[in-house]
Amino acid sequence: MKYKAAPQDAFLRTWTPALAAWARGQKVVRLIGYDASPRDTQRYKHAATIDDPLYDNQYPLQSWGWDRDACTASIRAEGLPVPVKSSCVFCLAMKEEEVRALPPYWLRMIVLIEAQAAPRLRTVEGLWRRSTKSRPGRMTDFIRAERLLDPAEIDEIERTAPTALVRFQDVAASHPIETRPTLDTWLARFHARFEEPAPCL
Repeated sequence: MKYKAAPQDAFLRTWTPALAAWARGQKVVRLIGYDASPRDTQRYKHAATIDDPLYDNQYPLQSWGWDRDACTASIRAEGLPVPVKSSCVFCLAMKEEEVRALPPYWLRMIVLIEAQAAPRLRTVEGLWRRSTKSRPGRMTDFIRAERLLDPAEIDEIERTAPTALVRFQDVAASHPIETRPTLDTWLARFHARFEEPAPCL
């Protein structure tokens, strides 16, 4: 709700076609991509019970009985590339194999996020929250154990990046907003140290 539904709802509340439909007393038709797999069917069954005054939510994949494999087959049949995972690479729902498939650029970002957050964490270990029998609570520990990044690189990020980022933010805050350097400028320098261009996801 927080990271997907709420931002979409905020946008739609300012979208002219939606505002016009509501002014006419109509609902906006919204297509939601819950597939017919057991997990998404569970989500669908809950969502379908909600009577939304603004939206007529429809679930075409549920209506067609398409699970993930059927969606993939349809995409391939059209000669299109099958998209990769659509969620954020920092999502706590990331599977181990999904982390293994990430390029170094995004693995470094995970290490940076966990290193930056570490001093303030009290109830969780990291992005995966708590350790289980199959994986650690910190994605960084998994990245290290799997040797997805050089351990010396992980050590350097953990040792230097959080302090460097705070210094950057302090200096940036002293600039007027119109000339303030953005976080992108710091991240570009951060990644340049490891000579890895940012890939498109």
